[in-house]
Amino acid sequence: MLTNTTTLEEQIANLTRARKVLAKHVEEQDSQISKLMNKINNIDDNHMAGKQVEGQDEVETSLKQQSNERERSSIKELQVSSGGLIPIDQLKTYIMGTIQNKLDGSSKSSMTYTKPYTERINNLKMSIGYQPPKF
Repeated sequence: MLTNTTTLEEQIANLTRARKVLAKHVEEQDSQISKLMNKINNIDDNHMAGKQVEGQDEVETSLKQQSNERERSSIKELQVSSGGLIPIDQLKTYIMGTIQNKLDGSSKSSMTYTKPYTERINNLKMSIGYQPPKF
């Protein structure tokens, strides 16, 4: 009378396959996002600062590639038991490493901060006799 039932082992196998597919999808999305961010940064930086920023962008992209390689190597380091379980210590170290990589990536981009509105702000000058309205 039981139809469409699966054993615990089959469910674990299905979950591990789904996790692998999701992890691969997330990696692809992260790479697409980083490529788009690099394009945006290149366009903005070339517009604002000229050719000096190109060298900085190359450094940023190489750092991002290194962090992506570290993430991939840390994924390979995870050891899954026969029951499909990951030890808590490994999971904690993996999560901490991922968070540190994300934080390191964001701190690198803040070093190349440019002021995009400086020119417009400088153009907004008040006239000599200006009096603000009273409420």
